[in-house]
Amino acid sequence: MTKITKKEMIALPDVKEILEAKKVDEMDQIQRWTYDYVNKFSKITRKQAQKLVSELVSQCGLTEEEAVEIVNILPSTLEEIRAFTFGWKKLILTSTSENILQKITAVHET
Repeated sequence: MTKITKKEMIALPDVKEILEAKKVDEMDQIQRWTYDYVNKFSKITRKQAQKLVSELVSQCGLTEEEAVEIVNILPSTLEEIRAFTFGWKKLILTSTSENILQKITAVHET
């Protein structure tokens, strides 16, 4: 039995890279489903995701968990950011939402 030694928030691109290290025919069913999912919905590279999470935490005042959620979804409009962050039960200023959107846009341009 595997012992959990550390818990850490990781974005979809991280999951994709981890699963790509394993042969598909050696994956169990849940790993294959997860691999299919991240291949469909992971929109940026692991390096881009890690940089974006870091920027969202340090420059936008998000928690790591919130930043990972944003990176996983990559909203493309202020309305999507508002709809998504509404459930966080904390006020996200328009200027912060605009900064988040600017950082997401910058990632797509690289």
